[in-house]
Amino acid sequence: MTAIKHALQRDIFTPNDERLLSIVNVCKAGKKKKNCFLCATVTTERPVQVKVVKVKKSDKGDFYKRQIAWALRDLAVVDAKDAIKENPEFDLHFEKIYKWVASSTAEKNAFISCIWKLNQRYLRKKIDFVNVSSQLLEELPKVTEESVPSGENQSVTGGDEEAVDEYQELNAREEQDIEIMMEGCEYAISNAEAFAEKLSRELQVLDGANIQSIMASEKQVNILMKLLDEALKEVDQIELKLSSYEEMLQSVKEQMDQISESNHLIHLSNTNNVKLLSEIEFLVNHMDLAKGHIKALQEGDLASSRGIEACTNAADALLQCMNVALRPGHDMLLAVKQQQQRFSDLREHFARRLASHLNNVFVQQGHDQSSTLAQHSVELTLPNHHPFHRDLLRYAKLMEWLKSTDYGKYEGLTKNYMDYLSRLYEREIKDFFEVAKIKMTGTTKESKKFATLPRKESAVKQETESLHGSSGKLTGSTSSLNKLSVQSSGNRRSQSSSLLDMGNMSASDLDVADRTKFDKIFEQVLSELEPLCLAEQDFISKFFKLQQHQSISGTMTEAEDLDGGTLSRQHNSGTPLPVSSERDMIRQMMIKIFRCIEPELNNLIALGDKIDSFNSLYMLVKMSHHVWTAQNVDPASFLSTTLGNVLVTVKRNFDKCISNQIRQMEEVKISKKSKVGILPFVAEFEEFAGLAESIFKNAERRGDLDKAYTKLIRGVFVNVEKVANESQKTPRDVVMMENFHHIFATLSRLKISCLEAEKKEAKQKYTDHLQSYVIYSLGQPLEKLNHFFEGVEARVAQGIREEEVSYQLAFNKQELRKVIKEYPGKEVKKGLDNLYKKVDKHLCEEENLLQVVWHSMQDEFIRQYKHFEGLIARCYPGSGITMEFTIQDILDYCSSIAQSH
Repeated sequence: MTAIKHALQRDIFTPNDERLLSIVNVCKAGKKKKNCFLCATVTTERPVQVKVVKVKKSDKGDFYKRQIAWALRDLAVVDAKDAIKENPEFDLHFEKIYKWVASSTAEKNAFISCIWKLNQRYLRKKIDFVNVSSQLLEELPKVTEESVPSGENQSVTGGDEEAVDEYQELNAREEQDIEIMMEGCEYAISNAEAFAEKLSRELQVLDGANIQSIMASEKQVNILMKLLDEALKEVDQIELKLSSYEEMLQSVKEQMDQISESNHLIHLSNTNNVKLLSEIEFLVNHMDLAKGHIKALQEGDLASSRGIEACTNAADALLQCMNVALRPGHDMLLAVKQQQQRFSDLREHFARRLASHLNNVFVQQGHDQSSTLAQHSVELTLPNHHPFHRDLLRYAKLMEWLKSTDYGKYEGLTKNYMDYLSRLYEREIKDFFEVAKIKMTGTTKESKKFATLPRKESAVKQETESLHGSSGKLTGSTSSLNKLSVQSSGNRRSQSSSLLDMGNMSASDLDVADRTKFDKIFEQVLSELEPLCLAEQDFISKFFKLQQHQSISGTMTEAEDLDGGTLSRQHNSGTPLPVSSERDMIRQMMIKIFRCIEPELNNLIALGDKIDSFNSLYMLVKMSHHVWTAQNVDPASFLSTTLGNVLVTVKRNFDKCISNQIRQMEEVKISKKSKVGILPFVAEFEEFAGLAESIFKNAERRGDLDKAYTKLIRGVFVNVEKVANESQKTPRDVVMMENFHHIFATLSRLKISCLEAEKKEAKQKYTDHLQSYVIYSLGQPLEKLNHFFEGVEARVAQGIREEEVSYQLAFNKQELRKVIKEYPGKEVKKGLDNLYKKVDKHLCEEENLLQVVWHSMQDEFIRQYKHFEGLIARCYPGSGITMEFTIQDILDYCSSIAQSH
């Protein structure tokens, strides 16, 4: 090991100015044993750098090479594996963990001890030594190896390490002094004894000089002592003077303390007086109500504007006095208690007076409005409540005062207002709707007269009018589809039957003017109700001081009974309503006041639906628009909720109207003796679509109409095919062709975007059945010729070559000439003329498809002619057989036949 150490020092570390301190022979744990050496080194130059170097023997020779080096400062942990038992394994934790196995435990311990000493001496960062014996770290390692030869100055023994530890480096000043001294004594290097003797002599000289200097300064010390004694005497005299001054100041201090105490008492008295005055002024300023205010509260005129203003100011002043925040202890004063009791009495008295007066105003309003009902009963207008609201709004501040001071009386006024106004509005709205119903069913002089009769008599007479159709106008149908279906079946109902029977009457009796009139009346009804409800809701919010312009989660669809109900149960304590409850209270008050609006609207809608089920289209559009408008203003308002509920009813009627039309399509019966033509429900769909497009133009509920279109057109398609299959008089293709042509024309004219697919389907069906009808009809004029060539094509299909067909007995040239002779030009023209007459009988005049069908037949006939000529040329080549008429003859025949008819 010594030889290896010496070789490593000489070959590897000395050239790099490094000194080798410790070495251990190791191999990597768990792998094939490839030995190498771990060396602990320090640099010979400062600053000292400590490294752990891995040295490996070269594969190409016997020399060693430096493989990798780690700085000792990068070493984090040294793990010896076992501190008790001898174990040659150990780990070094650099940037990663290196596991080693030493050749002996002694070498491992010596290496770890050297690492510990280098860490203690050179590194600020301490390395963690794990599973290392404490004795190993406390004692210096005993190195038994021989040192490197002294000539190289590379030996590393235990004594060397101690010398390294005791060595202290000279600083720059010490180095400079030694250099100067040695320059003055050049012989110091060669003769150390003479140099030491010279230094001793110089030291003795310096000691003697110091002693002489001390003896020379004795006189000066005596002088200094005398001066100190004189200073002490002066200090004693000053202390005596200070004592006399202190005695004089003590008496002055006592006098000043007495003056200060007297001033403190005076200041405390003044402070108390100021505070007492402040408390008295506070009570007087905040709890003193002016005599004028007291008089206004007790006797003020609540009918005049000036009196209302005076009472309002007095009530506000009283509320401020009652709500003043008293300071601690004020409530124990007798005067304060008496004043508070006086305020309470004034509040109770004025609250009773105000509640009584407002109740009288509510009652008087009911009587005043009743007197104006007669003039509005004939006109379709609702009475204006603005003057009444304007008069009552003068009391709005007093209502706010009453709400905050006496909630019980405020709640009582609210209930009384709802009771009086609900009866008043019920009379007005019912009379209003009666006029609307009369105008819808047809106004006569007699009906105008009984409009002003008592309600029971008027209702009875109106019902009689509607049942017997005395006005001559109430003869509508649940659907104008019924007219055509009833006509086609020959079952017309009587106009003098009940209203349910009249639902099946002809819709043609109701002209466009009647539907327009209904639309205007319904729009006027909604236009009158909307401002009435909004004005009343705005008044309730302002008069009763309730917040309304905040969105409410959820909407009410049913009215709640407010008599002894939610309001009184929730607020028996007299505390004001929270904001959300205030919004609920507005809605509940509106429901109670206008509880008759929704039933009356539903009755009016039912009447309109009985008059003509198509009225549901008008009502759906108008109601949707008004609901949309109301929701934009306030989505949770009473008007929005009520109109939304009614809109559901209108939508149900609309869906019922569509369902009835589909049902009536399915029930259509056709005559067996006459040609079918355009089916009634096809014509009715055209009427419905035209009407709907005019009504729903730019409407919000366009989606509902598109869904209805889809249902109706599907029903039309299915039932057209059903009727065509059942038709006996008219060929199926004609029924399908004419009706789908009519549907296609209707959809093309109206340009309904949601029915584009159905329009294409209708066109395709029309084209297909036109072609089918033409092919079927053309088989009759040249029947034998058709059968002959069908046989020829059958033989070819069986595998017989075309040029060999003429050798078949049934299809030889003689048979072909015989068949062709049967169809000279005269016979062909006669057959085409008969075909034209037959087609004319099949087709209806309304659709005007005769020329279209005849032109298609002409084209198909020419196509067949060319097909026959082609077969003759291929199957009978060189025979010279041709038809006895040409394509030009066919064109002339068709043209002359069409002109002659």
